[in-house]
This record gives sequence, structure tokens and C-alpha cells, in this order.
Amino acid sequence: MLLKTFGWSFAITVVGLVVAGVLWGWQGLAIVGILSILEISLSFDNAVINAGILRKMNAFWQKIFLTVGILIAVFGMRLVFPVVIVAITAKLGPIEAVKLAINDKAHYQELVTSAHPAIAAFGGIFLLMIFLDFIFEERDYKWLSWIEKPMAKMGKLDMLSVIIALVVLLVSAMTLATDVAHGGGDKTATVLLAGVAGLITYLVVGGISGYFEDKLDEDDEDGEDGEESEAGAAAPVANGAGSAVGLAGKAAFFMFLYLEVIDASFSFDGVIGAFAITNDIFMMALGLGIGAMYIRSLTVFLVRKGTLDDYVYLEHGAHYAIGALAVILLITIRYEVSEVVTGLIGIVLIGLSFASSVVRNRREGKPGDTSGTKAEVTSGV
Repeated sequence: MLLKTFGWSFAITVVGLVVAGVLWGWQGLAIVGILSILEISLSFDNAVINAGILRKMNAFWQKIFLTVGILIAVFGMRLVFPVVIVAITAKLGPIEAVKLAINDKAHYQELVTSAHPAIAAFGGIFLLMIFLDFIFEERDYKWLSWIEKPMAKMGKLDMLSVIIALVVLLVSAMTLATDVAHGGGDKTATVLLAGVAGLITYLVVGGISGYFEDKLDEDDEDGEDGEESEAGAAAPVANGAGSAVGLAGKAAFFMFLYLEVIDASFSFDGVIGAFAITNDIFMMALGLGIGAMYIRSLTVFLVRKGTLDDYVYLEHGAHYAIGALAVILLITIRYEVSEVVTGLIGIVLIGLSFASSVVRNRREGKPGDTSGTKAEVTSGV
């Protein structure tokens, strides 16, 4: 099971490190290895979030996530994205931006860094919306009940998460973007525009995928044989139990887009943080790409093992880590925050939620078994 799921990641790691050693010597090999570890440590919570969404899809879309999705993640976000940012901010053509990245790495790094406030605002607000919508939703299981119970009651107010996100964006723009460290000057308008774009992206992509998912559920309840229902029944999700029917058709397509936008938002801090290690875009793409492969494999492993069903607080920990990352991204509009801090916060929160899940399972007397009634359960934290 382990080798089957992580086999491609192991193989690409070996090939990638060999290529790095041949092209750039021992120093390049070390840099690529460090970047891979950086990506894994920063994106572990991403795997948990992705698994929560991926388990809703059928086997076909899981394969798309691992094939087309990984191409988007590695080449799109880790190689093309920084170049596109430079092309937009410096008003250069794509070819000129690529030449700049290859021939003038220092200036290229400077341009990417100067675009950080916009990147942080977009990603920060997008991730903040994911956290807010999670914390305001009524759930069968509650981890930090003293927080989640009152938040679930407040969540009954329409559009509360949007209002809070806009307030946070406004405060961030007025306090953090007035004299930023990245590129200097007042970036208030840039941060506001990028943050609103992140909010709109979340509402559009998340709203469309949610609409088709709800429509599919309604068709299933009514016994209709719609296009999505037929496609969804064609292949079961490999989720350990092997009995669930996954999303397909339009619902799965927009859910896939939602997954890719989430992955992009998670990768922002990794791409920017990588410049502290190297400004060579090919080393960066190779190292971060290897790390991204492990995150994808870990996502599938969590789905196939049914880990999120067995350890019910893992999603809570991952969403709290998302909330922390969103705040950190907004803070980095003006202040530097070490990637070590970012990675440790995510790992600690997920570790605590896993430990709480283990304690809960032992207390229930059935470790890893959540097949009983979904009565409200608290961890006592």
C-alpha cells in the first residue's frame, strides 16, 4: 500500500536528486533536497485539506488530481507562476521574463519579492475564507468545543465569513501595507485589490463546486438518473471502505478547480520562501516539485486509508493551521516571518488534533472506528 501510493514520489525524488547533482553538483543537490523538505513541512496541512475534498470524488477524478493536477502544481505554480508575476509587475512579455529569470537572477528575485504584498493578500484572504467557513459550520464532531460551539451559532448569520474577511483585509491594508518592506512604498491599493480578488475567487470557484455537489445530492435523493449521478456511480472512491460513490461530471470538475486554487494558495509561501535559499528558478521548481509530489501522494494515502474517518479531529487541526497560515501571510505584507515558524505551527496543530483523535478513539473503545452514530463528540480540549 505504502509503496504503491508513494512509489512515483520515491522515483521522482531519486531522479530529481540525480539530475540536480549532475547539473549543479553537490551544492545544487543539497539545495534541491532542502527545498523539497521545506515544501513538505509547509504543506502537510494542505494534504489533509485536499484529502477531505478528494474523498468526495470518484476514482477517475482522483487520477486526474494525481496526473494533470501535479503538472499544474509543479510546472504551473512552482515554475510558471513566478515568471508570470514578474511579467505582470515589470510589464514584460513572457519571453523577456524568462530571459530575465535565467540571465539576471538577482533582479528577477527582486521583482518577485516586490510582488509579495499582492500575493500574500490574495492567498491570505482565500485561505482565511476556507477557515472561517469551516469554523462557522455546525459539525457532528467538535475538537475545541469552547471555540467551535459559539462559532457555529454565530455562523447562522448570513455572509458572516465574508464580512469578517473584508474587515480583516481592510485592517491589513491600512496597517500593514502603508510602508511595506517588500519593495517599499505604499501598497494599500494593491493589497486591497489582490485581497478582493482572492475573496471573489473563493466565492466563485467554491460556490460553483458547492452548487453542483448539492445538485448531485438532490438528484440522488430523488432517484433521478442525471448526468452527474450516472457518472458518479460509475466508479467508487478508493477510501478504505470502498463503498462511497464519488463526485463526477460538472461537480467533480469544479471541485477539481477548487482543489487547484487551494493548492496554489498554499504554495505561495513556499515559492516566496524558496528565494531565501536560491534564486535559480529551475532548482526551485525541481525542489518544490519533489515536495509537491509527496503532498499529492500523502493526500491519496489519507483518502485510501480512510484516515479522516478514523481520526475525526485531523480536519479540524488542518483548518486551524490554514487559519494560522492566512494570518501569517497577511502579516508578511510588512514583516518577515520565518518559514520554520510557519511549518512548525501547522505540524503542531495537526499533531495535537491527531493525538486528540487517538484519545477519543480509545475512550470510545473502538480505535479508528467512527461508524457509529455521529453524536456530538468533544475532545475535552
